[in-house]
Amino acid sequence: MKLPLIRGVIDRRILANYRVDSDVLARLLPSPFRPKLASGYGVAGMCLIRLKKIRPRGVPGWLGISSENAAHRIAVEWEDPASGVKREGVYIPRRDSSSKLNVLAGGRIFTGVHHHARFEVRETNREFHIDIRSDDGVTRVLVDARLAGALPAGSVFGDLGTASAFFEGGSLGYSSGRDGERLDGLELRSMGWRVEPLAVERIGSSFFDDVGRFPPGSIQFDCALLMRGIEHEWHEREPMCVGAACTTASAVQ
Repeated sequence: MKLPLIRGVIDRRILANYRVDSDVLARLLPSPFRPKLASGYGVAGMCLIRLKKIRPRGVPGWLGISSENAAHRIAVEWEDPASGVKREGVYIPRRDSSSKLNVLAGGRIFTGVHHHARFEVRETNREFHIDIRSDDGVTRVLVDARLAGALPAGSVFGDLGTASAFFEGGSLGYSSGRDGERLDGLELRSMGWRVEPLAVERIGSSFFDDVGRFPPGSIQFDCALLMRGIEHEWHEREPMCVGAACTTASAVQ
């Protein structure tokens, strides 16, 4: 079943990002992906997003639904086997949501398998606290952050404009489907891309803190960005098969 075009509002989106040794990150990626680099490092992180007024295009906003969601993401690039053109996006190994509808319908009616989680959120206009615990015990995330004037010193991006362009290029996300034999694609189109820098005071992730995935010294927190009040649309994209012998279908416009 094809996903209808979905519209809504990004009420709040935090991108909390790590710089990672590219060889370590490459081991976590299915074919045909490889890490997209920034200053020689791979980049991975968490997207902590509150969506509001989510509904099919043409349906009034007041009929839309809201939810808190989290995605663990890895910035990737690859060549389209049909055209040879280099493409970029994100690979998403795990999604969690406060919405039981997302969990039920994800990977069936719309793209993206979701796991149910409890989200404890406290925020003001300048400060943000997000604590996530999934029902299955796999995901545990904690972020405390506040608005800042600039990126942290030593960030691989150097300045806010460079970071903004890097993540804007990652609007196309792929994740494993329920059958495990394909990667489902979903593109986020933002009507007015705007980011602000955040200073992170505490951060933890059961995924990125796992030394089995990321040996000591291979990963370090880099920076965080904030988006607020942005109209957006979700566009389903043709899936890719898993494995080197599979081909990538062209994107459906």
